[in-house]
Amino acid sequence: MSMPHRAVRRLERAEALDKAAKPVSSAVRRVVRPRIVRNLLSGTNLGHPLHPMLTDVPIGAWTMAALLDATGKAKVEQAADLLVRAGVIAAVPTALTGANDWADTIGPERRVGLTHAAANSTALTLYVTSLIARARGDRRRGKALGFAGFGIMMLSAYLGGHLTFVKGVNVNRTAWQQGPEEWTPVLAEAELADGEHRTADADGVRILLQRMDGKVYALAATCSHMGGPLGEGTFESGCVTCPWHGSTFRFADGGIVRGPASTPQPYYEARVRDGRIEVRVPPEGVPVGEVAGRAARKIRRPLARTPAS
Repeated sequence: MSMPHRAVRRLERAEALDKAAKPVSSAVRRVVRPRIVRNLLSGTNLGHPLHPMLTDVPIGAWTMAALLDATGKAKVEQAADLLVRAGVIAAVPTALTGANDWADTIGPERRVGLTHAAANSTALTLYVTSLIARARGDRRRGKALGFAGFGIMMLSAYLGGHLTFVKGVNVNRTAWQQGPEEWTPVLAEAELADGEHRTADADGVRILLQRMDGKVYALAATCSHMGGPLGEGTFESGCVTCPWHGSTFRFADGGIVRGPASTPQPYYEARVRDGRIEVRVPPEGVPVGEVAGRAARKIRRPLARTPAS
């Protein structure tokens, strides 16, 4: 195991960080609880989380500023200052979306995330101070502060990569689920009364079944956001709400009503044949059926309530 990897592993086990992480996480969840805020910061309407794409702006701006500062040429000073300023401005929405995502983590991920946020805050403070020094004509000090901020930013970027690619934070938990392409029996019709739900297995994939007004709907039973068990969630207005973080999905088409999920829930066609409920992955290019379409339009109205995050 490499030295950076060993260092992060120790950080994951640093339970002392929980004393700060738990109350801060709770405060962030209260702030982002309104659906419009949660959906915006989560990138619910983008199809993937918003935070990763925003990080490219401050990282790119500050990296190029460091490169221009390193040349020592007076003709690029204004460009370097502009890049530092752009990075500072972009860091604000980046931090907000990151805090939103971090608030859903626990244990090792939350500890690493707290350190990641602290490093980003330190880098931002250094760059703001660098801007002040540059404005006052103290370019030598401004550059020094900028280089220090760049070094801490790179450390923070490493921690962010660890959270995503090693710990899988905010990675779509249904990405590798295939589901049956042919009609596959999963449950006896008699086991699913109207208004009830059941989970079943379809070729190794857990499926959540719900019967509404005589029609059977089927979604992947694992929440795409953090892998929560949708079968243990709440059911209302033609939707299911994950018990872990409150992501809400329509049964009619798997669409997201409320984040933090940003990837729609996999939807399966369902039918009843010979007393058995059968499901399959919808054929490519075939839209959700007319009945499901009507149901989707019907349940797009706001939910009567949403659980606390």
